[in-house]
Amino acid sequence: MAAAVLHRLAPSPPRPKPPGRRDAGPARQLCRCGASRRDFAVHTAISVASAAAAVRPATAAEDSPTAAPPPPTPAETPHRKGSPVLGGIASTRSWSQYYGSGFSIRVPPSFDDILEPEDFNVGMTYYGDKAKPRTYAARFASPDRSELVSVVIKPSNQLKITFLEAKDITDLGTLKEASKIFVPGGAKLYSARTIKVKDEDDIRTYYFYEFGLDKERVAVMATVNSGKTYIAGATAPETKWDDDGVKLRSAAVSLSVS
Repeated sequence: MAAAVLHRLAPSPPRPKPPGRRDAGPARQLCRCGASRRDFAVHTAISVASAAAAVRPATAAEDSPTAAPPPPTPAETPHRKGSPVLGGIASTRSWSQYYGSGFSIRVPPSFDDILEPEDFNVGMTYYGDKAKPRTYAARFASPDRSELVSVVIKPSNQLKITFLEAKDITDLGTLKEASKIFVPGGAKLYSARTIKVKDEDDIRTYYFYEFGLDKERVAVMATVNSGKTYIAGATAPETKWDDDGVKLRSAAVSLSVS
């Protein structure tokens, strides 16, 4: 369960700013976030829950009814912005846009980049083998560190055992079946939606889930591209969701892959 993320990393020299990481916007700041129960719960919500799926039989999506509460009937919408079925989405056009490996996401104003310097090098070894995958592809936090926006990238065959390369998130199952991958057991599911977004040459399908876990509210947006599953998660304490839920939900929904 990527236990290393639960320990404070040792000090290291500042990393050089990678080219093309983010478009114009305020300078990013680095911050070390201490280990906490909340950090564990958040990571579980957007990434670690998928680890269990890797060891389930291929039929797990059909035969594990208690893994997560059944989502509502899927609703499809061709537009991600301003859609009432998501409980409120704000325009993110004025926000800074972060470009990662195969994806981009809009970052709420005043949020800091808290991706640890060590995370840029964990995939490298002297011999080119046994490389450790990065826990997060991107991670941002509010000034008080109580609200987080993160992106995780997983090979799709780690989420659902298959010999075929997943080309669309529907290859992981229906919205209801995939909830067992993206929504941890015991979470209270508030919303589940299928969102279709027109890309340059095609229409891409995203799954959106919003749920409560360990006194936290989490919004998750997931899609598949070229055998990889991209998961954006935005989270905050339940007590802050009434004020900041629209902002955080909008950040998760702004995930785009290319």
